Amino acid sequence: MIDPALFDPSAISEEIRAQNADIVAKLAALPDPMSVPPALVRERRRQGLGPFPLMALSPKAKVIEIDGPAGPIPLRIIAPEKPRGVYFHIHGGGWTWGSSDEQDPWLDRLADRCGLAVVSVEYRLAPENPYPAGPDDCEAAALWVIREAESRFGTSRLFIGGESAGAHLSAVTILRLRDRHGLKPFRGANLFAGCYDLDLSPSVRHWGAERLILNTNDVKVFADNFVGHVSDRTNPDVSPLYADLKGLPPALFSVGTKDMLLDDTLFMASRYTAAGNKADLAIWPGGCHVFIRFDSAMSEQALSRIDAFVEAL
Repeated sequence: MIDPALFDPSAISEEIRAQNADIVAKLAALPDPMSVPPALVRERRRQGLGPFPLMALSPKAKVIEIDGPAGPIPLRIIAPEKPRGVYFHIHGGGWTWGSSDEQDPWLDRLADRCGLAVVSVEYRLAPENPYPAGPDDCEAAALWVIREAESRFGTSRLFIGGESAGAHLSAVTILRLRDRHGLKPFRGANLFAGCYDLDLSPSVRHWGAERLILNTNDVKVFADNFVGHVSDRTNPDVSPLYADLKGLPPALFSVGTKDMLLDDTLFMASRYTAAGNKADLAIWPGGCHVFIRFDSAMSEQALSRIDAFVEAL
């Protein structure tokens, strides 16, 4: 069983306590991001005015476009000279915000330390483009990676991963490749703080109004933006927690104990294992939602665990 000591308040370092308090105070002083148009929030995030600090852009990044189901799909590629694998990355942001260039240091790290060519997809965002637009773009980009990996990067060693909504879309993409195309191409899946139940898991419903990156209403709004028109949010293509999870690649599930999406990871990792798949579960005491966006000793430990997961496969 999971060690209950991980959830004891005494397990939280002073660094993380102070960091969480700073985040809550900062966000409490800002306008409610759900009260303004998504386009304005996206612009504020690009100026460093959102909950996460800006991350430096990689000088190694190149952007190409591929054909998608509704027009061109941009792909942001960061690759070492001789890749030893390809990592298909899907960014987070509640299916509403975020972009492929907001986390270049993580992608640089995978390129430098793990020898991976990282391909990050710029999928269509809700509410302007609700479900199934985002998943459709991710599926098309994943099929491109599978087709092109050997010729472009000289390797067929493939991984997939993402954070928050990106972890959700990664899980959906894995399932679509299996069910629609008969493909199981990935050696591993790196799923960080995903939202796998868009009907809202207990930890989301019970969180309340405090905004430690997110609060209950934020996730409700994100889900409504994405699948407000969908009558059954337990459809596995919407909520992968409810899918048949057999025959999927080894996965690393990571989440902080102060992440309101905690249950999503605990439930998904359990169902994933019960389906006969290999799953590692990394629980980080006091970690807020996608805490690796903030510098800390724990963030470095979590990123190093991701490196080790990839290197072992």
